[in-house]
Amino acid sequence: MSRQRVTGIVLAGGRSTRFGEDKLAAEVGGRPLLHRAIDAVAGVVDEIVVVVGADALDPALPSDLLVPVVVARDAVAGQGPLAGLAAGLAVASHPRALLVGGDQPALQPALLRELLRRLDAGAGGAAPDVVGLEEDGQLRPLPVALRVATVGPAAGVALTGGTRSLVGLFGGLRVGTLSSDRWRVLDPAGDSLRDIDTRDDLPSA
Repeated sequence: MSRQRVTGIVLAGGRSTRFGEDKLAAEVGGRPLLHRAIDAVAGVVDEIVVVVGADALDPALPSDLLVPVVVARDAVAGQGPLAGLAAGLAVASHPRALLVGGDQPALQPALLRELLRRLDAGAGGAAPDVVGLEEDGQLRPLPVALRVATVGPAAGVALTGGTRSLVGLFGGLRVGTLSSDRWRVLDPAGDSLRDIDTRDDLPSA
């Protein structure tokens, strides 16, 4: 049986307020920050949706990818990552999605594959809607694997009800987690949880 295909959703709609300028254009290891996140998911998914702000310019995208990339926009400005997820799911072509932040420079593809594997495997006979990483007893909102058919409608309802956070959305869904002792086998340093908020967060050369 062929595997279900996957859409990668890369959230790139933040305003970079604490960074002081467009952080996704900042170079890390010779590549723009956004490109590093896109590169990490490109080998795991069948298409990529980059979600930008409602009034943002189209971002510069890598020219060397082997999967198609499209740009989507938040339907409403200033509604946070949940609005970005909803916009990405609205144009996703495949039944599963992998959600990451555009400001995550060191996502580990092996770990991303494991999230998708666990989404398919389920737990206790009930397939989860979302699978994410547990750290310090809490579910981290990015990266996560998602089931489009259930998470898409739930995201729309949550936005209508005033929810803006991904964690708030996940609270009403079936969630599976990878415990830290299991996922750190694939990512010992926890690189896949790192994001960039300020210039001090940028990796040193």
